[in-house]
Amino acid sequence: MTSALPASYVRSDRSSVKSSETASDTTAALDASITAWALAARGGDVHAVERFVRALHRDVQRYVAHLCGDPQAVDDLAQDTFLRALGSLHRFEGRSSARAWLLSIARRAVIDSYRYAAARPRLSDVPDWRMAVERAQPQGLPGFDDGIALLDLLDSLPDDRREAFVLTQLLGLPYAEAAEVSDCPIGTVRSRVARARATLLALLDAADAPAALAA
Repeated sequence: MTSALPASYVRSDRSSVKSSETASDTTAALDASITAWALAARGGDVHAVERFVRALHRDVQRYVAHLCGDPQAVDDLAQDTFLRALGSLHRFEGRSSARAWLLSIARRAVIDSYRYAAARPRLSDVPDWRMAVERAQPQGLPGFDDGIALLDLLDSLPDDRREAFVLTQLLGLPYAEAAEVSDCPIGTVRSRVARARATLLALLDAADAPAALAA
């Protein structure tokens, strides 16, 4: 299944660089709109609140699914994230994108859930984080199977590298904002992404090797 992973996820060439630049421009424009909605929501615009939540709900679900180990907790963590964010909107000033600000809140929500879980006995084991991420993926769209293959490969990465890769390569955050979300220097994020990409490339090459021999 991992051999279905498109090389554009981890390989860089001229065409993928141009595509990446276009995607970055689109993401920046969307982020500007979302940040404007967050600022309008802070002023009491009900319709802006709805647009803000709808625009980032999927990203929050995917991000917390990658961070937490309990797929049953993803919806609750996403809801907790938005409740915290809406309660803190009066402090949001737009110095960073609303997406980065919200994902920072999501990260704290997951950490708090870990602390709460550590303080009470675990009743039963749960499936791994990939089930939750798969549930948060849009289904019935081109590339969905490729996305699941990517999740298979991401499972092999250390947590910090997986988080950096997800933030920058899947959710499209700039490195500076990913560093803000992860609470680490931007150079650390760049290093983690580079190492994650190197690992994914090695896994991709290993998956492709049997097919090449058979041919």
